[in-house]
Amino acid sequence: MQLEQRFTQAWAKQSAWLNLLRPLSSLYGLVINCRRYLYHQDILKSYRAPVPVMIIGNITVGGSGKTPLIIELVNFLQYFGLNVAVISRGYGGQGPFPRIVEDSDTPDIVGDEPVLIVQQTGVIMAVGPNRQQAIELILQDTTPDLILSDDGLQHLALQRDLEWIVLDVDRGLGNQQLLPAGFLREPVSRLNTATVIEHGKSAQTDLTMQLESSALLSLETHSKNGSKFGSKPKPPVATTVHAVAGIGVPQRFFQSLKELGFEPIEHVFPDHHNYQPSDLDFADDLPIITTSKDAVKIQKFADMLPEKQIWILPVQAQLSKACYELLLQQLKDLNIVIPNLENT
Repeated sequence: MQLEQRFTQAWAKQSAWLNLLRPLSSLYGLVINCRRYLYHQDILKSYRAPVPVMIIGNITVGGSGKTPLIIELVNFLQYFGLNVAVISRGYGGQGPFPRIVEDSDTPDIVGDEPVLIVQQTGVIMAVGPNRQQAIELILQDTTPDLILSDDGLQHLALQRDLEWIVLDVDRGLGNQQLLPAGFLREPVSRLNTATVIEHGKSAQTDLTMQLESSALLSLETHSKNGSKFGSKPKPPVATTVHAVAGIGVPQRFFQSLKELGFEPIEHVFPDHHNYQPSDLDFADDLPIITTSKDAVKIQKFADMLPEKQIWILPVQAQLSKACYELLLQQLKDLNIVIPNLENT
């Protein structure tokens, strides 16, 4: 078992041995406070973009639903006529950076999440660990009304105008300890400094998000560009399937399959896993169902497994009305003109 998975299981169970790591968590917290102080005093320099920047992040390790939220926000803002751009670190991509994500780019170049975001929105997106360089690359070709940052909540070198923190309330905050004794990247008090979007069935506030599953899509080879999302008769309900997930919280995906009536054989891979054909070479002909995020990496070799039936379970972020209303008000407060607002 990889170290990442071992810690993930320990955090979920709140294992007693994690208490031994609390001195390291205290040291981690001290580093966080020192960094924030140095940026606040302008000892460490930060970059202010010439256009408004909105951070979509979280304070926990692991998936919280940021990518589906960004896709929904981009589509929503584009609907209202705004010119939106997105930046991302491009985790898992080899670059070179900074780089504008092209339709032909693959996850090993720009990362899996940027490929998925661009596929589903067509947004202009720049990736690279240096967010300033990514923004400046976008500004060479366009001046967006708003730049969304996929993650980067802890990237204090980038100043921001808005912060939305996605909080998985079903998973909770564990033992509320900072890394490594807990899975918090920042103290719980950080939630008081930003807009918090509660994700999960146990959400308590008006600002909520749910992930809704869509109909299964088949992953089919395409002679021109390798692969595409196609459609054909889906596996019937009550079918036993191989459920393949390399995401932050795979149990959420497995539970969705169960709620749809499938009987999943669970295959957990590390987040951002670089799939190989052998990962899906199961010794049977049962259907394989995976996530959209995993599919963008599996599609590169799907034609090498012609005997396998590979399916995608897409999910879409469904936000409460209050989220959309708050976002539009926040944009107005930043003097961002929303072209099509009066026509709705």
